[in-house]
Amino acid sequence: KPRLAELAQRQISPIDLVVVNLYPFEQTVARPQATLADAIEEIDIGGVTLLRAAAKNSAHVGVLCDPASYDTVVSELQQTGALSDATRRRLAYAAFAHTAAYDAAIAAYLFRQGFAGDASAYPPHLLLAFDKVRDLRYGENPHQTAALYSERGAAWPGLAGARVLQGKELSFNNMVDLESAWMAAAEHSDPAIVIIKHANPCGAATAPTLAEAYEQAFACDTVSAYGSVIAANRVLDRATAAAMSTLFVEAIVAPGFEPAALELLAHKKDCRVVAMPLPSPMPDMLDLRRLRGGLLAQTYDVSQDDPATWRVVTRRAPTAEEMRGLVFAWRVVKHVKSNAIVLVQGTATVGVGAGQMSRVDAV
Repeated sequence: KPRLAELAQRQISPIDLVVVNLYPFEQTVARPQATLADAIEEIDIGGVTLLRAAAKNSAHVGVLCDPASYDTVVSELQQTGALSDATRRRLAYAAFAHTAAYDAAIAAYLFRQGFAGDASAYPPHLLLAFDKVRDLRYGENPHQTAALYSERGAAWPGLAGARVLQGKELSFNNMVDLESAWMAAAEHSDPAIVIIKHANPCGAATAPTLAEAYEQAFACDTVSAYGSVIAANRVLDRATAAAMSTLFVEAIVAPGFEPAALELLAHKKDCRVVAMPLPSPMPDMLDLRRLRGGLLAQTYDVSQDDPATWRVVTRRAPTAEEMRGLVFAWRVVKHVKSNAIVLVQGTATVGVGAGQMSRVDAV
């Protein structure tokens, strides 16, 4: 009350709304040419303070940190002349979440610059920032709920930034299989097709054309391919779409689709068609797995697929053609759940044994 009296005495109106856009730190450090000096210059100090102060006083003050919220707030002010308690609380939450993610991005960058004095790949404090993209219909099973999040500052947006060109909404299981298929297809430089069922390849091949690769991958296991997810590492053409026309497929992902291919796929009403750019070389990120009350972190599995680094331990060395097949098999088996056995002829799988407790059973 004394403070309000002082404001009245000095004819100062209380602040009702605080709008702050923070300095673009994340966009700055995402540029390859950005220097440490550039990054430090873009660390906002006053803006973060204003947002936190306004959010703390959400009982009386509205706070805006995202231009995407402007229209909604302006509309409410025009209609009612004030912001509701619920709106101010929602905006306060958004402001604290925004400043937390902003600080996490700064901490992650400074760790990469050696500020923590730790030369390992693992920071002393792992601060994660993800933005919700949307709710999903359900999780792995119908009784589970689920949502999709995108990682702040990720070099490759992956499925969170993919374009669904056709078909029903992607389910939780669709996304798990699409991720598996896409990363497996991206292993190969030649035209490649990978067919995934329950997160395991049931067929994979490379060939001079995508259509040939599909025919060879499908031949590996024509039964399991029903209801599968398929990935191609090239723009999908009409010939490949035509080859898939008789198979029920849950989803197809490729860097792009020829118009003639989309025209054919349009007849597969229930098939999701997903366009997603090929991943750039694996960025300096950690592969994370949740534990109850904790987290496991490791570097991503980058295939050791250079035969020059391999050691032959048999009396006869592989021929050049056999070595080519071995390299292909090694790239495929990386994506099969262990115990994992992959049999190939040339650059096409002819047998995949996945997730068996016994290696003998996997064979």
